[in-house]
Amino acid sequence: MYPENERRAVKSAVVLLSGGLDSATSLAMARAAGFEAYALSVDYGQRHGAELRAAARVAAALGAREHRVLRVDLAGIGGSALTDWSLAVPETPSSGIPITYVPARNTMMLALALGWAEVIGARDIFIGVNAVDYSGYPDCRPEFIAAFENLAKLATKAGVEGGRFEIHAPLLEMSKADIVRAGVGLGVDYSMTVSCYQANGEGLACGRCDSCRLRAAGFAAAGLADPTRYC
Repeated sequence: MYPENERRAVKSAVVLLSGGLDSATSLAMARAAGFEAYALSVDYGQRHGAELRAAARVAAALGAREHRVLRVDLAGIGGSALTDWSLAVPETPSSGIPITYVPARNTMMLALALGWAEVIGARDIFIGVNAVDYSGYPDCRPEFIAAFENLAKLATKAGVEGGRFEIHAPLLEMSKADIVRAGVGLGVDYSMTVSCYQANGEGLACGRCDSCRLRAAGFAAAGLADPTRYC
């Protein structure tokens, strides 16, 4: 950890990194903007654990200063097909908020990122949420990002002492195709990433879940070859 005076001189940011396409692009954007990146992944009890191994590869490849994995048991409360093995991951499009929505996930992840940011003296946090090509999750909307940014002012020592945290969501208004193009332009090797909701232990994608469909459509719309490895 940096001494206090040295931390303040470094332009650093905590970047939430799931190991998927969007978060890898967000990390690349943070690095391109000149931030020294502290990558944070969360093992929350998700069934697609291969993404955490992907996150380690991405963090190393994109030059994160440090990569940490924190553990929080959201499987203990369930309520999502991503944390409860008794619920099937949908393989056809559905209306409304899908069963793959994980209650409180982004709120919890941002809270952990906020805590680490305050400790290392960072005032910037990156999250790869997207409000265009997404699955209807309420915690991927600009209103949520704005609300959490305001919470950061009220809930932290740094905030009440006049510091300002900024929650960067650079992909918020981008289509999946635009995200893919941007990442390729920044040198992201998407073959390292895992997006599938039910990837196997080797990180091979099912090709049928909502995340797989959105990812494949993004590469197709971008006119680029999809490097995803399928079962």
